[in-house]
Amino acid sequence: MQISPGLHLTYCSNIHAGESWKEVFDALNENIPLIKEKLSLTKPFGIGLRLSDAAAKEMLSGGNLIKFRKWLAENDCYVFTLNGFPYGGFHNTVVKDNVYKPDWTTSERLIYTLNLIDVLSELIPESSEAGISTSPLSYKPWLNNSCNAIDVFEASAINLMKCVVELYRVRKYAGKYIHLDIEPEPSCLLESSKETIDFFNEYLIPYGRDYLKYSLNLPLEICESIIRDHITLCYDICHFSVEYEKPAEVIKAFQSAGIKVGKVQISSALKVITNKHNNRNEILNQYQLFSESVYLHQTIVKDALGLLHHFNDLPEALKHFYNPEFHEWRTHYHVPVFMLSYNELQSTQDDILEVLNILKKNKFTNHLEVETYTWEVLPKAERLELKESIIRELGWVINIIINEKNCSH
Repeated sequence: MQISPGLHLTYCSNIHAGESWKEVFDALNENIPLIKEKLSLTKPFGIGLRLSDAAAKEMLSGGNLIKFRKWLAENDCYVFTLNGFPYGGFHNTVVKDNVYKPDWTTSERLIYTLNLIDVLSELIPESSEAGISTSPLSYKPWLNNSCNAIDVFEASAINLMKCVVELYRVRKYAGKYIHLDIEPEPSCLLESSKETIDFFNEYLIPYGRDYLKYSLNLPLEICESIIRDHITLCYDICHFSVEYEKPAEVIKAFQSAGIKVGKVQISSALKVITNKHNNRNEILNQYQLFSESVYLHQTIVKDALGLLHHFNDLPEALKHFYNPEFHEWRTHYHVPVFMLSYNELQSTQDDILEVLNILKKNKFTNHLEVETYTWEVLPKAERLELKESIIRELGWVINIIINEKNCSH
């Protein structure tokens, strides 16, 4: 939904289980009308659609796109962003590092993304903007001597350019602007602002300019402009919070590097402060409730000297919980954005508030998406009814955006 001029807000439908198009559509049909009634009764409601590879293929066959466009019109809804990160199963199965498969070196990831471009280009009207968030190339623990980072950077840059060629054609011939939004994430090949900027400067732009010059027969400077328009950033607030990166510095760094933010995913990580004044036994008991077997929960710990220690999952990190030098813990866990604390545990909600305050003064994106896909694996005591939780999260963001004063708790 448009909550201020040119600024669209939604929630990501990956909170609903469903891998086939039928399952996805049934979840939308069950939830969207009721959520819209509470939040956007008289205005069109924007949808953030997550499609698996299987669902995307199904959308492109059997008249499903035509039927869905009819449903959108009948329910006064529109799609402005797709989540193209998880390729396969994302609920009711062990996901862990499978969420990064296939990576951007593969034809499977490329074909999946091209299918998403086809779907989105059929769903949006002419002269509109939409985006597709995607994975941060690959997963660091997979890299070894036979598959080093340089090989992955080079292969990923070329596959991304194949998408840019299609995005350029959609814009030129259909008048529809779609960008592909790379989403940095802890433990991935692109996890920090520096790594992302370095990838743009050292691989994406130089390799991409040459590729587009040959493919489109355009001058190099035009090719670079096309790349920067169509490969943008998905700034997931939770991910950068886990990295201890401050929002103002992240946004400034990307703007200085000429990297656009296609979408902000509004999300909150877990935060734990340990010191001599609190009871580590009680904190650990509460922390362990969030250690579960479906998703990776990368954890980064800051020690007394300010050094960061990276763990690929929460159980691995908790083995070191009694280390007296470890003072702050941040865990990749998309907890409801309206929650500031969970007994002895806290959230990184302050970073969300800072991003939204910056957005009021510096409109660096047009797309906002609340993403709390871990609702199903939250401890039961922290879990509201699903539609109630979605409505409360979106309402919380709307209240902050329309408030002219600085955000506060």
